[in-house]
Amino acid sequence: MEVSVETVVSGTSVAANRRSGWLRYLVPIAIFAALILTFGYGLYQDPRTIPSALIGQPVPTFSLPPVKGRTLGLSSADLVGEVSLVNVFASWCVECRVEHPLLLRLKAGGIVPIDGIDYKDSPDDAARWLNTFGDPYTRTGADLNGRVAIDWGVYGVPETFVITKDGRIAYKQIGPLSSESLEGKILPLVKRLQRQ
Repeated sequence: MEVSVETVVSGTSVAANRRSGWLRYLVPIAIFAALILTFGYGLYQDPRTIPSALIGQPVPTFSLPPVKGRTLGLSSADLVGEVSLVNVFASWCVECRVEHPLLLRLKAGGIVPIDGIDYKDSPDDAARWLNTFGDPYTRTGADLNGRVAIDWGVYGVPETFVITKDGRIAYKQIGPLSSESLEGKILPLVKRLQRQ
């Protein structure tokens, strides 16, 4: 029995078409499965654990005027010499109200100085906020246009930073402080840095 060249070529092209047809469906399915796995992984991650590229870096250079009614503004030069916390807040921030009593207790305990950056707030609202709810801050800078907060890598308020004696960012807390975050991570880090 003779097999013509045309039969061999056409038989090969049929097999090749079957393989490419199968691959045509496999590739989109594989891409879809990879996307599902990626999104599924993201759903189970805590957004407050986003690492900051600024950890270990000097605080950004800045100088902010004081919040209305306060005498001390805040600058990068103020954050050198002792371990401190910098809390980014705003009077319009609901979660800032949640953490505010913790900041007041922390100030009363005298464990670590707390400085504040008031983010995109009206001067009157910021002053009213601190006068009404209490002022836990040693120094409070008014970041009216939000430029300084952007330089700090702030995603949204509130955020709190632990600053070393030499003015470097040691830790970033995204979201409101809680008793658990203070006792479990921030205060042990502060005490360790104070001993160094």
